[in-house]
Amino acid sequence: MANPTPVMALAVSGMNDVLNSQGYTQAECWNPVPSAEWGLMAVIAIWATVLVGYAWRRAERDWLLLLLLPAVLSVSFMLIQDIDSPRGGLIHEPPLNLKSLAQSLKEH
Repeated sequence: MANPTPVMALAVSGMNDVLNSQGYTQAECWNPVPSAEWGLMAVIAIWATVLVGYAWRRAERDWLLLLLLPAVLSVSFMLIQDIDSPRGGLIHEPPLNLKSLAQSLKEH
């Protein structure tokens, strides 16, 4: 069309946003966190826990500090895995951009 209308431009922009959102979600499903990264995080967790155990043996024995690092590492790994799976898990982010687009189309 030689003279696009503002409504047509809004519709094209909205469809572009929908297609981009779908593409990003599909790319996340096809490209999960590589196993080498999970291995590196496991090595970091093991060495951090070993260092805490070594320091705990030499210093005052506070059980809360001994359990704090493994708990923090476990929760952070759980959240990384949860973010890596966009269709499942504990964190559910509503598609606000798609809801906003639907609302704006209803108003016109």
